[in-house]
Parts: sequence; structure tokens; C-alpha cells
Amino acid sequence: MTHFEVATAAVQAALDAGARYADARVMHRRHESMTARNGEIEALVQHSDAGLGVRALVGSGWGFYAVPDPSSAAARAAGGRAARIAAASAQVPGPAIDLVPAGAGTASWASPCLIDPLSVPLTDKGDLLVSATGTMREHGADLAEGLYQIWDTEKWFVSSEGHRIDQRIRECGAGLSATVIGDGETQRRSYPSFRGQYGTSGWELVDGLDLPAHAARIAEEARALLTAPPCPAGETTLILGSEQLALQIHESVGHAIELDRILGWEAAFAGTSWLDLAQLGSLRYGSELMNVTIDPTIPGALGSFGFDDEGSPAVRRDAVRDGRWVGVLAGRDSAAVAGLDYGGSVRADGWARLPMVRMTNVGLEPGPHTLDEMIAATDDGVLMDLNRSWSIDDKRLNFQFGCEIGWEIRNGRLGRMLRNPTYTGIGPVFWRSMDMLSGESVAWGTPNCGKGQPGQIGHTGHPAAPARFTNVRVGVRG
Repeated sequence: MTHFEVATAAVQAALDAGARYADARVMHRRHESMTARNGEIEALVQHSDAGLGVRALVGSGWGFYAVPDPSSAAARAAGGRAARIAAASAQVPGPAIDLVPAGAGTASWASPCLIDPLSVPLTDKGDLLVSATGTMREHGADLAEGLYQIWDTEKWFVSSEGHRIDQRIRECGAGLSATVIGDGETQRRSYPSFRGQYGTSGWELVDGLDLPAHAARIAEEARALLTAPPCPAGETTLILGSEQLALQIHESVGHAIELDRILGWEAAFAGTSWLDLAQLGSLRYGSELMNVTIDPTIPGALGSFGFDDEGSPAVRRDAVRDGRWVGVLAGRDSAAVAGLDYGGSVRADGWARLPMVRMTNVGLEPGPHTLDEMIAATDDGVLMDLNRSWSIDDKRLNFQFGCEIGWEIRNGRLGRMLRNPTYTGIGPVFWRSMDMLSGESVAWGTPNCGKGQPGQIGHTGHPAAPARFTNVRVGVRG
């Protein structure tokens, strides 16, 4: 049987067992990663899996069941089992659940890919990491690390509403990290970020990073940080580089606007949200420079796709417009409960996991300034970049972040390098203080977003540009 026929058999079995709606995903995913340390290959991982996951809706109860055997008999058994689980779930009182429309039909989608990353010889990939980490060691790194990761995912989706969608999503990325050890002090510099940069792209993304060209610089900067003065404590003007701002968006905007959190459906491991649906459309989230979009259509960004795991087509929409909160990340059921008319943000970490609300590409639209203009307009402040640590409460409101590197700003010019820079704030207060925003945007990829129980790892994208914030508390210790 074809993959579509297997998925169709699962859906039909769920309907025969009493489901009023059902969908099924057959998935095949390949993953490859390699790490190098101090000029030698440390690990190579190559993994492949395939299976079928079925959702069924009985009354207002969902049921889910997955099997690693995408055969007709296993699919029918899984569909029936999902329906029985849904029927049991429906015995627990809860709000009535409907599904907002998802535009059923037949479709096919593939992410752009010029160089198939799995076709690149392992020797070439290994030589790249060995050479770059060797260079970092030569230039002062005590611990020089490099890695790449590749995912190649194929999906076949069928629903009882008539969806019949296949997708192929290829993702990859790479990065370097140089660590130095001093007297009671450890410092790290990374390129292009600690986790690396990732996207829905082929190996051309890794080629474009040009890792060897940055290896010496980050090792030397890490060594220089050992003797740099610490970031001073107090309130000042803060400029964040685009990579750190991407994490700021991820933690204090992206997770906060997930509708399942707002409704209280996701309230355990991941926490809830400080946002109140009654304020959607009226709440002042940030300054008028703050325009945040939910956009899974961005070519090459890590959170891009053609259709989510409920069959909803990828659509760009606003989350924050001119500083006002106007949109959420939603699924078809959560949107219906909230009285909204859109979903489109539901994905699962593989065939064996229940689809849930996840970030796609949640990013800040570019502004009218440049980084140089922001520095020139700052009499006294700090520039920070590349994340080193993060902490945020379970409502995604109060936060503290540490960065790898900082520079003091005096009279419109960059001054001394600063070590251990940190800043803290309250989400809406912080975003309302943004008074300058660069147009130099990068779509940063986050391949390790955790959510759910059992835990799921999501791939998200965050377009971001350098931005300036006023009256921010920096230099916090502990």
C-alpha cells in the first residue's frame, strides 16, 4: 500500500469506531549529526525512523495512537485504538470542541534545497569541523567544538475532511564554540551562535556560514574576555544584537502567545502565559516599533512549512502590530474555543507524538535604523550579543539573560569589551522601552525548543535585527 493508503485506512478505522473527525500522519525522518572537539571527530550519529500517528475526536475528547509499523493492518488497529481513547477522554467534562476550517484538498510541498545535505560526503563534513576546531585551538581555545545537524523529513497527511497532503522538509545547520579557562573564570565565544545557525535549506546554508573564516576570531575574543572588565551594574541604555534578540522574542513573545498556554491547556512543564484573551486587540505589548509576525512562509527559515500537522496551509499573520497584541499561535481546536477563525500553528515532533501548538517563524519586522546609528545615538550604554544563559518565569513575564560578550558605549562610540554581561526585565515593560530598531535582519533558527509532556523538540525561526532599549537593568549577579 502507498503511504496515503495507509493513512486513509487509519482514518477510516477511526470513523468506523465512532470518531466524528480523524486524521493520520505517516512520517519518515532521517537525522545525521557530527561533533568535533579540539581537531578530532568526537561523534557521528545517523538515525532513521518511520511510523504512523492517528488522532480521533469523539464528542469533545481527543484520542491519539501511534505505531512504528505503517502497514494496512497496523493502521486500522491504530485508528480504532485512537477512537476508543477519544471516547474515554470524552467522559471527562470539558468545553465543547469544534474545529475551525482548514481548507481541505490535495497538495504537495517541499522546502528549497540546492545541495542535499545527506549527499555531501562525510569526509568533507568531517574535514570542515576538524579544520575549524584545530584553528580555534591554535588561537587560544582550551576547548574548541564544532557541530552540524541534518534532518530530512517526509510526511503524508490524510483527514476525514478530505486532506491529502505530502511534504518534504530538509533542514540543516552548523556552528562553532571556543571556550577558554582562566583563574576562576571561564569564557566562551561562538559563531554564528552557541547552537549554530539552522534553516529549512540544503548544505548551501552551511557553506554560506564559512566556519573556518571565523574560527580564529572567536578563540581570540574568548581569550580576551578573561581579562576584560565585568559588565557594570545599574540601569542604562541597552543595545541587543540580532541573535540575542531572537532568543528574547522566542522566550518573551513566542511562548507567551501560544494559545494552549493562554487557555491553560499547557500548564505543567512549560507553564502558562501572562496574556489574557480578553485583551487581544487592545493590549499594549511594546512600543510602536514592535511589529511581530507569525510567518511559516519565509523561504529557508527554520520554522517554515507548506502545511502544519492539521492540514492548515502556511499563512502569514500579525501577532503584534504597532506595539499592540493582535494575534496568537493556535490550533484548530484551541482557536474554536477562543472564538478565533484561524489555526495553522500545530506540529508534532515525529509520528509518535500528538500534534500541539508550536512556534513557526515568530519574528520582529525590521526597523528604520542601523546598528551604527543606534550606537552613535547612545551617550552611555552597553551593547550585548550572543546568548549564554536564560531564565524566565512560567508565565513568560519576568526574565534574566546572560550574553557571551558586551561592549560599553560612550559618547556614541564602542568602548571596552565587557565580560559576563547580563540584563533583566519584565516582558511588556521591556518591549515598550524599545526606541530604535535596525533594518539588518537575520532569520535565526532554534532547533531545540522544548515543550509538552512527553517532551517534544520543536524547530522554530526568529527573524530579528539589533534593537535599542532604554532604562534596562544590567550587570545583575545571581
